[in-house]
Formats: sequence, structure tokens, C-alpha cells
Amino acid sequence: MFWEMRFENLAARLSLHDIPVRIALWNGQRFDLGRSIKVMIHARTPAGLRQLVRPSLDALGSAYVEGHLDVEGELGDVFDVAAGLARHAVKPTGRFGRIVQTIKHTKKLDADAIAYHYDVSNDFYRAWLDEDMVYSCAYFKSFDDSLEQAQRQKLDHVLTKIRLQPGQHLLDIGCGWGALIMRAAQKYGARATGITLSRHQCELAQERIAAAGLADRCEVHLADYRDMSGKFDRITSIGMFEHVGLKNLHGYFAKIRSLLGDDGIVLNHGITSTDPDSGQVAWGAGAFINRYVFPHGELPHISLAIREMSAAGLEVTDVEGLRRHYALTLKHWAQRYEQASEKIHTLVDERRYRIWRMYLAGCAYAFDHAWTSIHQILAVKADRPDVDRLPLTRDYIYRETS
Repeated sequence: MFWEMRFENLAARLSLHDIPVRIALWNGQRFDLGRSIKVMIHARTPAGLRQLVRPSLDALGSAYVEGHLDVEGELGDVFDVAAGLARHAVKPTGRFGRIVQTIKHTKKLDADAIAYHYDVSNDFYRAWLDEDMVYSCAYFKSFDDSLEQAQRQKLDHVLTKIRLQPGQHLLDIGCGWGALIMRAAQKYGARATGITLSRHQCELAQERIAAAGLADRCEVHLADYRDMSGKFDRITSIGMFEHVGLKNLHGYFAKIRSLLGDDGIVLNHGITSTDPDSGQVAWGAGAFINRYVFPHGELPHISLAIREMSAAGLEVTDVEGLRRHYALTLKHWAQRYEQASEKIHTLVDERRYRIWRMYLAGCAYAFDHAWTSIHQILAVKADRPDVDRLPLTRDYIYRETS
């Protein structure tokens, strides 16, 4: 009764903001918080009602994952409603939390986190990714591009941006299922080495490389970037530095510099915080992602990433923001996830299904609303300024990928 009374008071206040949602309790009570209802939230248990009384995105997402809440409606509308509830119900402390994590990223901690996220099963990811299984932001030249087309454009955009030449040796840190290194060998004539901490990714990537007849030019290892040695002409890191940790960024970029040949080029492609303090994603969404999806992930603001690259001895030569491209990518993924719902239910349990359903749709919403961003940063060794590695303009990128 206590929580029901508290929610009645909250519902009366929230109704002043015309949020298009009907909330139905397990006891038959219903509350309309707007005039044109687009979303129905079913509170199945008192625990679900408690989360509605303090509706951060973390609380609402957790209640959905654990089965205390169910939702009906288009996922875009669901997140509009959730953001509205969080915005108007939680005492304002700014869009972002001020808490910055201080996680000690050991090799074991990082390996366990990667295994939790990526080793669900290869079939799970295959159900909703493109045919090349590229699990990172695509590159759209048109809103009408298919996901397959946009992902191959992304691979070419990266490889052209680093000016990869035949015979050069590329290291891809966090290589996923091997799409980038296979493209580097097939289309650009390079030697390519990929590393990943996911055993499932490593095994499938090796199988795909062998099937494509690329084993003489392309290889994948189960390895931590901190354990790598040697020199590489080009280095890429796509969607990996989110796992490094804010305090480890300097060491990460310093390691990359140590692996880069004197005339080398590196490209770091990763999600960045839009909070200048490199804090949490807006309205508690970051807490949900850290708990259920990416354990121990930390997002730096672009300014921090550039500062740490520079401090590690890398000269930043180009920065490109791809936030809108990732919003489009995630919308494709979320739509495919919904379409593959029946198959996915045969691969994972209901809880895992709900986690990923909320994660993909929620991230699409977050990137669409500039709660978070993503950048490609191109760099060279800072003490080799006279080496002619890059043209004077960016024209070469678009001329060669058109």
C-alpha cells in the first residue's frame, strides 16, 4: 500500500507533463499520464512498482530485464516515455551523473568482461548482424544503404583512411569475427593480424579465414593487446578502447605507439562520452549498460582521448564524428533483432533476450539524441613530422572509396 500511495502521488505530478503512457498495476489499477497513449507499462509485481516510483533508465531497464515490468508499444516510443519519466520524476542533478568509475583493469578482469559480452554464442550475433558479422558502427553514404552495404563501406573507409598498401602489415586490435582483416587481405593485398579476447570470435574468425583461402596472409590470435610485440605498418582498433578504462588510456595509446612502425598510421574508432567529465551516459542508462551488457566499460570524452593520445607520443591528424552513423546502425540491429525474435529465443533465455532487446533499442535512442557519440581518430608518431604519410587534404579518402 505504501508504494501504491507513493506512485499515485507521482502519477498525479507526472500527468502534468503529458507523457503518452498508461501504467497498469497487477491489482487492476490504471494510470494515464498523457492524453494520446502510445505505450503501456505493466507492473507485474510490487518490485516493478518500486522502480516506477524512482524511474531512472537504469531502474526501468532492470525491472524489465528481471520481469517485474512488461511494455507494449513501438520501441522508439517506449524510450521516449522512459526518458520522459526519468527526466520529470528524478530530482535534477544534470543529465549526467558526476561519478567517474575508477576500475582497475587487469588482464583477467578485461578477459572476463569480454567473454561475458561476446561469448553468448556466434549464432546469437549471426541472427541480427550483417552477413560479414561486423559488430561496430557502419558508414552510411545514403539513408537508403543496406546494413551490408554500409558495413563494407565502413571497412573500406577505415582501410582507405589509413592508406593501407599491398604488402604492408596491419594489426587490428579487437578484431571481432575478422571482417576487417579479411577485407584488408582480399581487397588491399595486405598482411593482416587480428587479436581478440573472445574465444568464440577467434575460433570462428580462423574458420572464416581458412574457408576464404586467406590463411597465408591473414591470422587471428587470442591475445591481450598488452602482450603484443613487433612492429606494424598500420594499426586499427575498432570498438575496443571502450574496454580499456579511463586510467589506462595513456598506457593503451603508448602500447600502440610502441607497436607502430616509424612511418606507420593508426586509427582508433570508439564510442565516446558526450559528458565533458567523461562520466555516465544520461539519466542512468550507463549504469544499466555496465550492469547487464558491458561490465567495466568506461567512455572517455573525445577531448580526453585526444589528450591521452598526444601524451603517449601520437600526433592526431584527423578526427571524424560518426554519431548519426551509429544511430542508423543500431536502428538496423534493433529492427533485425525484433525480426529474429523467434530464433533468438531458441538461443538464449528470456532474461538475456530482454537485456539485448533493451540495449540495442536504447543505444539507438541514445545516439539519436546525442547522449553518447563515436569518433574515428587518425594519428601518426609525433616525432616523425616530416614523413610523407598522409596527403595534404582529406580528398583521398572519398576519391578512393567512391
